[in-house]
Amino acid sequence: MSSYPFTAADLEALRAWDTPTICNALELVVPERRGHGFTVRPMVAADVTLKPICGLARTGTLRAAAPSGRPAAEDHTIRTGWYEYVADAAMPTVVTLQDLDDTPGTGAFWGEVHSAVHKALGAQGCVTNGSFRDIDALAPEFQIIGGVVNPSHAYVHLVAYRQDISIHGMNVNHDDVVHADRHGAVVIPHHAVKKMLAAIDLGARREKVILDLCASPDFSVEKLKAALTASKEIH
Repeated sequence: MSSYPFTAADLEALRAWDTPTICNALELVVPERRGHGFTVRPMVAADVTLKPICGLARTGTLRAAAPSGRPAAEDHTIRTGWYEYVADAAMPTVVTLQDLDDTPGTGAFWGEVHSAVHKALGAQGCVTNGSFRDIDALAPEFQIIGGVVNPSHAYVHLVAYRQDISIHGMNVNHDDVVHADRHGAVVIPHHAVKKMLAAIDLGARREKVILDLCASPDFSVEKLKAALTASKEIH
């Protein structure tokens, strides 16, 4: 198993913050990443009350619009191999599945059974451009950030796994750190993980100067200009 420049506790600490806050912190830690590395299309959260998820990516692709065309034994081997792949992780995982169909979400891979299976395999949740169903019967605390909600399996099947994928503009590789909530998802570079909390604190202190002024009865445009300048000076 590869070593990581962070611990499971570091990833768990980032779950206290929503994904927009994580993106703000990344602008400070890795400014060259400001324009990419996150989802850029609307997504649907299975449960908006759940805390964010943050874990190592387990990547795969699927289709559902037509049968796989493979022998049943080969389908079974790929499915069980996928389960073994998801389970083989040193830390909690976030499953990331790209639906390759021309109309992603034609059939739902995610529902009551697969949410329970993947939670048992150590996953906190899933990010996919595909669909999910069984909203009232999903495994407790298992978050799904998906493209659409759909009632049917159709012909859903895994195509491959442990590969580079793209979900709504976010490129994901095996073992990337993925943070996600109802706003969408973002990849956190490994070397940035331990720097994130300090960057979150800095961002909050800079924003507080402006937010406090906005809530003040003494607000004015001139004071806003001064607050903007003061905010930039906080380090």
